[in-house]
Amino acid sequence: MQFSDFNLSKCPDGLLPVIVQDATTLRVLMLGYMNEEAFDRTMAERRITFFSRTRQCLWTKGETSGHYLNVVDCYMDCDADTLLIKANPIGPTCHRGTTSCFDTPEAEGFVRTLSKVVKERHEQMPDGSYTTKLFIKGPKTIAQKVCEEAAEAAIEAVSGNARRFSYEAGDVIYHLLVLCEQMGVSLAQLEEELKRRHS
Repeated sequence: MQFSDFNLSKCPDGLLPVIVQDATTLRVLMLGYMNEEAFDRTMAERRITFFSRTRQCLWTKGETSGHYLNVVDCYMDCDADTLLIKANPIGPTCHRGTTSCFDTPEAEGFVRTLSKVVKERHEQMPDGSYTTKLFIKGPKTIAQKVCEEAAEAAIEAVSGNARRFSYEAGDVIYHLLVLCEQMGVSLAQLEEELKRRHS
């Protein structure tokens, strides 16, 4: 992808609008703008650099805070006048210290957020974490917990207790996410499998 591939005739100031989305949770993080130099630097360094319309200069997101946005994938929209970047954020994106510049509900896409937390627990193995204890015990114990929680969810479904079913189903999803991480299977891979079956 080149900057010249975009149709900037729709952008009066010649700056390309760029939407940044968390590659894991899919939450929209921010909107910024790029000129050709910012675009080229972003593609070369795989770290997002914008053009500041206020200061009229380049700025790399996180250059003072350390909260960089590392590029995962880039997509041009159907009119070729906007860029979507999926990124891995290092820390909060907004200057307010929040995850996103948009105040959408935190629960939006929370399964993906939880999957990200589980992955971090697996990488860091912090003391005192229940998730850490599961990883230490290994796949047999984690798989057993998935079976136990699924049975409990099924019992509540049969009894017609929607509130208890919701609680137990949450346990199933959590333990299944831990097992997926243990097996090296991402949510994206699960989605691809479901998509393949659907088609």
